[in-house]
Amino acid sequence: RIVVLVFVFLVIGVIVWILVLNWHRVELTVSIIGVASDALSWNMGLFGVLPCLTVGLVVYYVPIVVFLVFAKYNGKVVPKKLHSEYDCVWKEDSWVPAYFALAILTMLWSAAAMVEAQVYVISGTIARWYFSKDFETPTKTIRTSLRNAFGPSSGTICLSGLLIFVVRLVRSVVDNARQEGAPGLVNIVLRCCVNALLTAVDFLNKFTINFAAITGEAYCTSSRMTYELLRRNLLSAVFVETISSRLLVGIVFVLSAIYTIVACVILKAATNLGSDAYFVAAIAWLLLIIVLGYLVHVLDNVIDTIYVCYAIDRDRGEVCKQDVHEVYVHLPISRSLRQSNITRTLGV
Repeated sequence: RIVVLVFVFLVIGVIVWILVLNWHRVELTVSIIGVASDALSWNMGLFGVLPCLTVGLVVYYVPIVVFLVFAKYNGKVVPKKLHSEYDCVWKEDSWVPAYFALAILTMLWSAAAMVEAQVYVISGTIARWYFSKDFETPTKTIRTSLRNAFGPSSGTICLSGLLIFVVRLVRSVVDNARQEGAPGLVNIVLRCCVNALLTAVDFLNKFTINFAAITGEAYCTSSRMTYELLRRNLLSAVFVETISSRLLVGIVFVLSAIYTIVACVILKAATNLGSDAYFVAAIAWLLLIIVLGYLVHVLDNVIDTIYVCYAIDRDRGEVCKQDVHEVYVHLPISRSLRQSNITRTLGV
């Protein structure tokens, strides 16, 4: 027990030390999170709509699972020789394995598409708030985003979900190959290239679905326009994507660890649960991780959406939300894009 507590406090200490060393970035990230929290406070209905979408996905799964169960009953009894004797065994029809594979792939694709649909709804809702005037309160923002997500932009969401599903599938295959320890320099280089490509696709797709929700453009058009938008404005998407996500994850870990330790101490002091107190504390930690993880997921998408909205504002030379510009103006300029612009200027 003492070793576990020492390990937990050691990890917390390392996280705090990293935060202190990068405090200038932490301050900017905290300001970005504050802006996103303010935007989310104007659209609290998202916390009710997003779980409903998840419930809808579960309801969608029910008939698929039922059909999978009944598919097992399609076949016939055939004789089979076992140890010099014949016995009767059940043989499924030839189409059953193919149906199982198709159903499982459909469920996985649907799950990925639902995640993208949630991102689309968040982005569309926050974008309507961002581009509204300060003295006006946008109405029916969530309803409009839902109608667009499952209407004109449903193809964009399905394509985005398919790409994410393929990326996850290929990455899983690569990870399995790495665990098997396939020798050879070629395999190592190939894995590095594949991981770099998958990371780039995953990263670009994240901002593409945000842009598609804001503008209503098709997926390929949104992908190209997103890249051009960020390139023209020299904005570092890596800072927003990486630093904010890591900080939020670190906050969740620290809060959940402190909460678990306090809960365990209280249970040991005020109850007679004995060793069961650790089990109760672990359950409390798991529930808190789920709740905070859900909040971080929503807040992270809000941050990305405001980031794209700010880039659109900057591209047009407009200021729709002054408080957002006061924070996002301190974002670092992308080094690669800055170097390309310098080279282009020198060439001219």
